[in-house]
Amino acid sequence: MSAARSCRPPRALAGLFVWRLRNTGVRQIPCRFVHLYHVASNRLITFQYFNFLKRMYVTQCNKDLSQRAKPKSHSIASPFHELQQLDQEKKVVHKISPVSPVHQSWSEMSSSNEFGEIKSAAETEDSVITVGAESKEDRQWKEMKLRLDDLPGILARLSKIKLTALVVSTASAGFAMAPVPFELTCFLLASLGTGLASCAANSINQFFEVPFDSNMNRTKNRPLVRGQISPLLAVCFAASCGIPGIALLTLGVNPLTGALGAFNIFLYTCCYTPLKRMSIANTWVGAVVGAIPPIMGWTAATGSLDAGALLLGGILYSWQFPHFNALSWGLREDYSRGGYCMMSVTHPGLCRRVALRHCLALIGLSTVAPVLNITTWTFPVISLPINLYISYLGFRFYRDADRSSSRKLFFCSLWHLPMLLLVMFTCKKSVLEKEDKGDLPVGSHEMAMEIRLP
Repeated sequence: MSAARSCRPPRALAGLFVWRLRNTGVRQIPCRFVHLYHVASNRLITFQYFNFLKRMYVTQCNKDLSQRAKPKSHSIASPFHELQQLDQEKKVVHKISPVSPVHQSWSEMSSSNEFGEIKSAAETEDSVITVGAESKEDRQWKEMKLRLDDLPGILARLSKIKLTALVVSTASAGFAMAPVPFELTCFLLASLGTGLASCAANSINQFFEVPFDSNMNRTKNRPLVRGQISPLLAVCFAASCGIPGIALLTLGVNPLTGALGAFNIFLYTCCYTPLKRMSIANTWVGAVVGAIPPIMGWTAATGSLDAGALLLGGILYSWQFPHFNALSWGLREDYSRGGYCMMSVTHPGLCRRVALRHCLALIGLSTVAPVLNITTWTFPVISLPINLYISYLGFRFYRDADRSSSRKLFFCSLWHLPMLLLVMFTCKKSVLEKEDKGDLPVGSHEMAMEIRLP
């Protein structure tokens, strides 16, 4: 009985513990398990922590396994010295001596080998000396000497001989379209004076644009840029062309033509040239410069500024926009590199629109010619196909705006102008018809009477 009584308190305590677990412990067991899991996971050694301990052990305890930086050598050779050594190695030219034949004796072979070695050594020394001398000469600055044989070609490129020929041809067309009898002496004097004035203007233009032309691929080979001619000689050449040219137009032709020539030189050199780096208005100013030569031809023949002269100037004015805008479209990189403000660089949309507008303007100007009694009514009809064709190319350039369309428009403009002027000349009204209608200017009736006389 006593043993049973002594066992009752432990059983009672066990029952009390089970009852406590049933009431409170069951609900707290999940929370305690989660807490134990977090504690265990925080105390576990992760892979990153293990790598950190390993690095600490290697760097602090076992320093033999740690990485050490290799100290730099004090004797550092300069790169210029290495380049000089490479140049010297390249300069040395080795020559392989010929192999002696088999049937020669040992004495002959030894003597020939000694002679070959001496000869090859001498040749290598000579080659090293010559190559070194040539390299030194190439590296030194050379003074460019002007030869008299090259002077005409240099002056022709300085005066832009092709552009000058185009200016003279348009002035000749204006002289031929004038409603007066043709006079050969006046025609030659007007053509020569116009050509000299154009050479002077182009030379001054190149003199001012030397630092900018050197940045462009199209103009980097000009004489002043390459130093083939001195700036003083270029200015002297421009003065020797401009002064006699204006004097010839003023005294040999008439003062009006001389004044137009002097104004054109001023407009090209003092207005158009600086505007190329300031505003896109330079294109319109340059078009006015190109429109003056046919007016000069008209005034050289008639001595007056009539509506026909303005019509010819208008045709040249409108023709220059599709011509130059198509040319500048393919040279946008060059113009931007040179720092020029061109429509194709700063306003590409305006560049295409202006080219198309003036292509269509050529059709209207060709229609005005018979209205002003300069040509017959066949001229608008005959010139319509070529004007429509250049307008079609101008529309393609406006729509596509690529190098192919710009090149086609540019090359079309090269043959369009001479063909249009030729058709205009063939459809020109004769002097006799104008005299019968009373359309000749004052002072030209006596010239017409001289033509009628045998």
